[in-house]
Amino acid sequence: MRIIAGKYRGRVLAEFGGEDVRPTSDRVKESLFQILAPRLWGARVLDLFCGSGALGIECLSRGASEVLFNDVSEKSLAILRKNLAKVGESRTATNRDFRACLLSAEGQFDLVFSDPPYKAEYLPEICALLADRKLLREGGLLIHESEREEQAPEAFEFADVRRYGRTKIYFLRYKA
Repeated sequence: MRIIAGKYRGRVLAEFGGEDVRPTSDRVKESLFQILAPRLWGARVLDLFCGSGALGIECLSRGASEVLFNDVSEKSLAILRKNLAKVGESRTATNRDFRACLLSAEGQFDLVFSDPPYKAEYLPEICALLADRKLLREGGLLIHESEREEQAPEAFEFADVRRYGRTKIYFLRYKA
């Protein structure tokens, strides 16, 4: 797993071993960030299920001004801290369930990454919390990764959907 572009381009990141964790592949990540490139400079980003931090660190590499990392797993956060050290970054990381993270988040975000365990059905709840707390800036996007066919929850609409084998990336925006 590596950083694809920006000031940390080519840096190799620590990753998880085993079958339980499914990091976003370099191919999917490269395509995703080609789509998001115009939105990244100066962006405020929330990486809700950050795992190793690869998505958030890619955002920092490409000019995001702030990335808040969150994961419920202390093991994930340990790998995140190693990866942040590899690129010389010191960033906020919280160890919370996604609900607690969204309930305690302050301010608005330009981008929110949601890459939960594939069997989880969290999209409606994530969207409800984002809408209730007004956590997305006008024009902001929720980027949700899943293997499932998802429906846009009430108050949200799909701005785009991309498929990469079994992986689907949903780009959702708040309708209001």
